Amino acid sequence: MENSRILIYDGSFNGYLTAINIAFRERLNVVGFQKNDSPQKGLFANTRTITTQVELAKQVWTLFERKGNSVIRNIYFAFLSETVHIDFLLYTYMSGLFSSFSDQELELTKGLEQKVMHLAKSVSREKRELETLVDFHSNNGRIFNAEVSPTYNILPLISRHFRCKYPKHPWIIFDNKRNYGLYYNLTSVELIDQATKNWYLDSNTMVANYAQGDFKYAV
Repeated sequence: MENSRILIYDGSFNGYLTAINIAFRERLNVVGFQKNDSPQKGLFANTRTITTQVELAKQVWTLFERKGNSVIRNIYFAFLSETVHIDFLLYTYMSGLFSSFSDQELELTKGLEQKVMHLAKSVSREKRELETLVDFHSNNGRIFNAEVSPTYNILPLISRHFRCKYPKHPWIIFDNKRNYGLYYNLTSVELIDQATKNWYLDSNTMVANYAQGDFKYAV
């Protein structure tokens, strides 16, 4: 089909929802998704690079919220599972939520829903486990620091828990597997890399320079 596309996005959930918005609005025949830091695939397929637009992402978020909080929660949690081709699986599932199906297609949709729910439950389980097992070390009494390597990309999900648990003490939780972390500076949460983490731990300064709004979808 002329409108068949592989959509390339930045790997973020906002970027993914932006791609979904454009796919739905332009009635594209999406045959796959690709993160822009991945090796080039489908050399003979039509590709389109999507620029993340938070407003477009919010529109999709709101649209699926109307299907119920559990629906959008399951979509978000399943996305964070980082399962191979999860972006296309979720696209197929989300498309089905607004379609009329034959009996055979309905069975397929139910199967997709079960996969999404299973992945979401697995991510939720690890979230709860990590919230219990995170082992902080004190940086001269100044910053609590913990290093983790979770199976799933769950740092955005545990931010709220630790902000509530340690509201009056700065902390860092760093994901060694994905090479990024969260830094709570008593006001907001920053997304940090290894170099920034080392700087904070070696410095006597706490700087708030990461917008809280960037964690809009942390739950």
